[in-house]
Amino acid sequence: MPAKKHRKELTVTMIDRLKAPAAGRLWVADSVVPGFGVRVTDKGAKTFVLRTRYPGETNASRREISKVGEIDLAEARDKARNWLKLIGEGKDPAQVEAEQRRSQVAKEATTVNAVLDAFEKDHVEGLRSGDQVKAAFTNHVRPRIGDRSIYDLKRSDITTMLNEIKAESGPVMADRVLAHVRKAFNWQMIQDDEFKSPIVRGMAKTKPKERRRKRILADDEIRDVWKALEQIEQPACYPRYVKSLLLAMTRRNESARMHTDELEGDLWVIPAARYKNKQDHVIPITPAIRELIGEKPAGCDGNSWFVFSTTHGAKPFSGFSKAKKELDRLVDKIRKAEGRAPMKQWQLHDLRRTGRSLMSRAKVDADHAERCMGHVIGGVRETYDRYEYLDEKRKAFEALASMLDMILNPPADNVVPMRAEALS
Repeated sequence: MPAKKHRKELTVTMIDRLKAPAAGRLWVADSVVPGFGVRVTDKGAKTFVLRTRYPGETNASRREISKVGEIDLAEARDKARNWLKLIGEGKDPAQVEAEQRRSQVAKEATTVNAVLDAFEKDHVEGLRSGDQVKAAFTNHVRPRIGDRSIYDLKRSDITTMLNEIKAESGPVMADRVLAHVRKAFNWQMIQDDEFKSPIVRGMAKTKPKERRRKRILADDEIRDVWKALEQIEQPACYPRYVKSLLLAMTRRNESARMHTDELEGDLWVIPAARYKNKQDHVIPITPAIRELIGEKPAGCDGNSWFVFSTTHGAKPFSGFSKAKKELDRLVDKIRKAEGRAPMKQWQLHDLRRTGRSLMSRAKVDADHAERCMGHVIGGVRETYDRYEYLDEKRKAFEALASMLDMILNPPADNVVPMRAEALS
């Protein structure tokens, strides 16, 4: 049975009430847009349709614009008008929309987010600093330019992003993000003849000397941090982890990923695979460090485990940002209660630098202190001197622990404070 025909101005209410006759279809043509209308089947399905002669056809035919409900009446009319305009230009709407979909897919494949995803998978995941690079992309780059096509990016877009990061997180962070994005874009250029990175010289917000951190914690700041750590209950491993950064003078991930497989008697051997200079780094385990390692965590179902973990030793600790914010909050609370100014901004890595300065203060030989940090003594000695200096390093770490203990428990009449500046 042919569809019944009507022609009137369609409204939302009218469309809601439309019903097809039994065993037939209903076609209601719109009086506003020629050829546009609604088709209703005997099962009640309603569809926006445009009936006209399409390019390459000899007779008029109906094509579905959309199901009623997927788009509203106004959108359907606008789409019908656009189709009629394309047809008037001799273009088939189906072919035009197919090309637009292909273009959109291609554009999504070359967004900044897509490039960063590929770069992370190919280059970042194997790096020791991979977590930091991914965090920089997630926190600072993706929210700002992630949806943009890399081919549409301009130098001004990068400059605007860096200015916002500088205002929010400081110039040093802006330059770190710039370095990570530069590497990602250079990586993309190697395999993409059409892409040219919008990053140019002169975009950095600081000079190289300014980017070198010099911050160390003063005696009162060390006491504040240790006091705040005593108030942290979760994550339970965090106080021990933070203290290890100073007492073992390690970098953030070196301690965070400490595993019992790396403990050999009274030595902690950080394997070359995860150490910056690509050499094994041996740290004698002093009583102070041993106390931080602790016992087998409750719930651990294996014979080896990550020392600092929130998953019963199964995975290394990784909640740096959230835990550090809580630590900073507690430190500020302590200082405010005592009528002191807030603590100057600091990073976990500053504890490593603080430990090195405390060793100098404890009169530890400079070369031995550098070896405790895992630094290579250059020149001929680097090539020919294979003595491990374990005894000297052990004494150096013990001197560091003693100096820290004196700071945390200062003699009443003999306190010599250390200024919060780097050792020259």
